[in-house]
Amino acid sequence: DNKRDGSALKQTSKVSSCSSALRVCQRADISKIQEKFSCAAAATQDAKRPAANGVLAQMEQDKETEEETHHSVRTETAELVNGDLEKADEVDDHSASQHSDRTGAENEDTEKTTETLQKSEEGHSEQKETNEQKLFKIASELLHTEKAYVARLNLLDQVFCTRMMEEANKGTFPLDVVKNIFSNISSIHAFHSQFLLPDLEKRMGEWASTPRIGDILQKLTPFLKMYAEYVKNFDKAMELLKQWTDRSPPFKAIIQEIQSQEICGSLTLQHHMLEPVQRVPRYEMLLKDYLKKLPQNDPDRSDAEKSLEIIATAATHSNSAIRKSENLKKLMEIYEMLGEEEDIVHPSNEFIKEGHIMKLAARNTSTMDRYLFLFNNMLLYCVPKFSLGGTKYTVRTRIGIDGMKVRETSNEDHPHTFQVSGKERTLELQASSEQDKAGWIKAFQETIDIFQQKNETFKNALKDVEEVSVTELGKRAPRWIRDNEVTMCMKCREPFNAITRRRHHCRACGYVVCWKCSDNKVHLEYDNYKMNKVCKDCYSILTGEGVTEGRRKGILEIEAAQFTDSSIMCGFLQHSEKGGKLWQRVWCVIPEKECLVLYLYGAPQDVKALCTIPLLGYTVEDADTPASFRLSQSKFVHTFAAESEELKQRWLKVIRAAVTGEVPARPETNGGENDNAQEANPDDH
Repeated sequence: DNKRDGSALKQTSKVSSCSSALRVCQRADISKIQEKFSCAAAATQDAKRPAANGVLAQMEQDKETEEETHHSVRTETAELVNGDLEKADEVDDHSASQHSDRTGAENEDTEKTTETLQKSEEGHSEQKETNEQKLFKIASELLHTEKAYVARLNLLDQVFCTRMMEEANKGTFPLDVVKNIFSNISSIHAFHSQFLLPDLEKRMGEWASTPRIGDILQKLTPFLKMYAEYVKNFDKAMELLKQWTDRSPPFKAIIQEIQSQEICGSLTLQHHMLEPVQRVPRYEMLLKDYLKKLPQNDPDRSDAEKSLEIIATAATHSNSAIRKSENLKKLMEIYEMLGEEEDIVHPSNEFIKEGHIMKLAARNTSTMDRYLFLFNNMLLYCVPKFSLGGTKYTVRTRIGIDGMKVRETSNEDHPHTFQVSGKERTLELQASSEQDKAGWIKAFQETIDIFQQKNETFKNALKDVEEVSVTELGKRAPRWIRDNEVTMCMKCREPFNAITRRRHHCRACGYVVCWKCSDNKVHLEYDNYKMNKVCKDCYSILTGEGVTEGRRKGILEIEAAQFTDSSIMCGFLQHSEKGGKLWQRVWCVIPEKECLVLYLYGAPQDVKALCTIPLLGYTVEDADTPASFRLSQSKFVHTFAAESEELKQRWLKVIRAAVTGEVPARPETNGGENDNAQEANPDDH
C-alpha cells in the first residue's frame, strides 16, 4: 500500500511540474505570436512595398514557425482564441489537485481526455486560420488580375487606339472606323485605372485592419453599363477590323507593327479586345469563391452579396457574348491556319469540330491524310501542308450542311469508315478508331438536325403567317410572328444573334426582321397615325419611295437553293470569261424548269445569280487545260474547268443536249448526295 501511495504521489508531482512548465512555455509563445502579428500589421502599412506580397510572405513565415513549435504554439493559440488565460491556469491547477487523489489509471484517462480536447481546439484554430488565408488569397488574386487587366486596357486605349486615331486624322482611313472598332474602351480604361485599381491597392495595404472587398466591388456596379455598350458593339468591331485589315494596307501595317512589339505578348489585337468581354464573369467567379469562405456573420457579407447579385446579372447578359467571342477567337485561329485565304470569320459561323481523317480514293484503295473543319453551316475538307510557321491547310472543298447526309460504311480493307455526302461532293472517310468514328458521325448528325430544324422553323413561319393585303397595309394591325418561330431575318435572311442582329417586328406586316431591315418609320392609320417602325418593303409600299408599281424580280433574283433542290445538274466549276486568265469558282445550276439555261452563282445559298447563259445555240468544245471545256457563241466565250475528267464528261452530256434545244436527261448522280464523280480530285489518285 505504501509503495502504491508513493507511486501515486510521484505521478502527481510529475503532472504538476508538467502543468507549470506548460504554462511558462505557453506565455512565452503567446508573446512571440503577438510580436509576429504586430510585425505583420506593420508590414501591411508600408506604402512603398506591395501590400499583398508582404502580408502573404508574413503569413507563410508564421505558418513555418507554428509547425516548429507544434503543440505548444497551437495549444496556446487555441486558448488565446477561446478565452481567458487565467481561467486556463485555474483549470490546470484544479486538474493537478484532482490527480493527487486519484489512481494511476484515472490519471491516464484524464490525460487522454485533455489531449482529445486540445486536438479538437487545434483543429478549430487551424480551420479558422485556413479560411482567413483563403480570403486573403482571393482578394490578392483580384488585385493581381486587376493590375493585368488595366495593363491590357492601357494597351488597347493608349497604344492601339491612340496610334490609329493619329493616322486617321491624317486622312489615311476614316476616323469613324477607329471609333467604332474601339467603342468606349477609353471610358472603361479610365474607370479601372483611376478608381477601381487604386481602391483595391489601398485596401490590400490595410488588410490587417480592414479585411473586406465587398464594399469596393459595389462601386463597380453602376459602371457595368459601359460593358453592355462594349459587348453590344463587339461583333461590329470584329467585322470592321477584318474588313479594313483586308482593304487598307496602311491600316494593316499599323496593327502588325504594334502586334510585333513585346508589350503585345505575341497576341493579335482581336485577342486583346476579348478581355473586356470576359472581365465581368471573372468578377462573378471571384466573388462567389469569396462568399463561400466568408463567415455568415462577417461585416463584409452584406456588401459582397449585393455586389454579387448585380454583377451576376450583368455576367448572365454577357454569357452569349463570351461564347460568341470564344467562337470568333477560334474562327480567327482557323482563318490563320488556312493562310488567311478563306472568308470564315463571320458571327453567323459557329465552329463545331476539327481533326485529322483519312480519305479513301474513289478509284482505288489508297488513303490520303486530310483535315476536316466542321461548322454549323458547312464542312471544310482540307489538305495539310507544312511551312516554317507551322502546319497550315489548303481548302479543297466546301460542302454545305443543307442537304448533307452521313452514314456508316463497311470496307474489308479499311475499318472505321463512314460517308459524308453533300450537294457539292461525297467523301468516304476513315477514322482512327471506332470511338473516333462515332464522335464524327454524332457531330455531323447533330449539326444536320439543328440546321434542318432552323430551316423548317423559318419555312413554317412563312407558311402560317396571315399576310396583310397591300390595300389593308397600315390600316389593320397584323399578327406578329413570334420571336421563337424564326432564326433569321424574314427579309434579308441574315441569322439573328443577341448582340448585333436582334429581333424586331414590322408594325405593318408583323414580320420578324433585323434592325437594318426595320430602320424606317411611317404613320400607321390603325395606331392613330402614330410613327411606327416598319420593314423596308412596307416602307416602300406605304410611302411610294423607291418602288416601281408592279415591279417583278429580275431574272437573276432567284435563290440558288430553289433551283438546287430541283435541278438537272448542279455543282462547282471554275469559270473564266472571254478566254481570260482570271478564274472564279462558281456554283453552276441547270434547273428543271429552265433546262436550257445555265445559272452561275457565287455560292450555293446566294439569293441572286452572277449571270445566266442561255445554252441554246452555243458551241461546245474541249479547252486546252485538263478537265476543261468551252462554250462560245458570237462574241461570248465561257471557259469552265471541272475537278475531274469524269465530272467534265457528265456536264458535257447535259450541256450538249441543251445547246441543241433538247431537254437534257438527269445524270445517274446529280452532284449531290451520291455524287462520287465530284469528289475525285487530281490529288486523290
